[in-house]
Amino acid sequence: MKRTAVIFLLLAVASVAAMAQDGEKVKVKPYGFVRNYLNFDSRQTYTVIGGEYHMLPYDREIRDGVDLNAVPHAQLQALTSRIGLALTGPQWLGMQSSGRVEGDFGGFGSNNTVLRLRLAYVKLSRQTEGRYGEVLLGQDWHPLSGEVMPEVLGMAAGAPFRPHSRTPQLRATAYWGSFGLTAALLYQLQYMNNGPTSATDATSTASISFANNALLPEAFLGVNFKSRGWYAQLGIDGQTLRPRTHAVGTDGKVHKVDEHVWSLTPTAYAQYVSGMWSVKCRTLLAANTSHLNQLVGYAVVDADADGTWHYSPLRAAIGYLNLAYGKKVRGNLFLGYMQNLGSRRDLWLDPTTGSYHIYMKGGETFTHLHCIWRIAPSVSYNARAFNLGLEYELTGAAYGNIGPNGRIRHDGYRHTVVGHRVCALVKYNF
Repeated sequence: MKRTAVIFLLLAVASVAAMAQDGEKVKVKPYGFVRNYLNFDSRQTYTVIGGEYHMLPYDREIRDGVDLNAVPHAQLQALTSRIGLALTGPQWLGMQSSGRVEGDFGGFGSNNTVLRLRLAYVKLSRQTEGRYGEVLLGQDWHPLSGEVMPEVLGMAAGAPFRPHSRTPQLRATAYWGSFGLTAALLYQLQYMNNGPTSATDATSTASISFANNALLPEAFLGVNFKSRGWYAQLGIDGQTLRPRTHAVGTDGKVHKVDEHVWSLTPTAYAQYVSGMWSVKCRTLLAANTSHLNQLVGYAVVDADADGTWHYSPLRAAIGYLNLAYGKKVRGNLFLGYMQNLGSRRDLWLDPTTGSYHIYMKGGETFTHLHCIWRIAPSVSYNARAFNLGLEYELTGAAYGNIGPNGRIRHDGYRHTVVGHRVCALVKYNF
């Protein structure tokens, strides 16, 4: 991953520099920040990026009457400190060239923290009276992540209620007055879907091979509106995965199989900014969006004699609301909710294991998840280069017994686990 990040950084800089004509130079503006997080969690929680990226509390794990996950945790880290280069190049084919290269040390490897690629893209844009268009190539935020984010202090930026992914893509945006269109083709790199470990092992693992083997890129299409503090978008995202290329049939022999998972995720986003007020909200009917750091995957619903599995995407209704007010001292309130809607078809019960095959972020850990909710107020003090902030997250996760369609049974045992997180932020910008 470290080598890949370095290659992307060099290619992005070289691409913009190659557009320079005689006597013209690419302007490079460095930027970034040093950021320290102090986190406290009241119990063991599912996190990534060294514990800073907070998702939800783990379910109870009772042994001899003791909940093994009811253990508090605290840490102080600066590994998401960031450095970037904003590139401005010359005109090319009547369009303004620009680019961005950005990284931090939030990746993990044998040396604990390694360089992680965040952004690396080249952009061509053109603006005339009443019209604007741009084409972007490289790694940038996924269109479902939106042009703006909730103003939470935590590094997860509202996930798992907000889609969160930066990914390689080819994206085009055009505006005619207040109305616009966004279209994108996307591939995976750091944020991946889950799938079977191998042709004979049904356990869950994350890999880019499930998307790459499908050949077809992920696609997004959105209709946008911008006017007088308003920004809104209606969009739909389509994805194809190929979980396995080979399988073992009932005859005990290996067969080549043609398996695919198709999913569509519609979404709606709106925000209004006026003076010191900001209101933002997003809702989506998520289908197999584990690559967007959401706890929604897919499952096997049937099996053939040659070992071929047939799949159905799991679905969830997800949304958030973010309210903020202030400038030097700014208050913020984030509300998020996710409801498991299961599959449109009943899941296949493997006769050899007596279990369902479900593939989602976190593996088998959250297959019995019913819903998640979060209430997160925060306050920040912003003075020149410094940002100081304090945030409290109250996150509840309801667990229960899974039903045949992937939803949690209403007649079974259901309970809610609540986690408390306090996050203190000290950030120095440059």
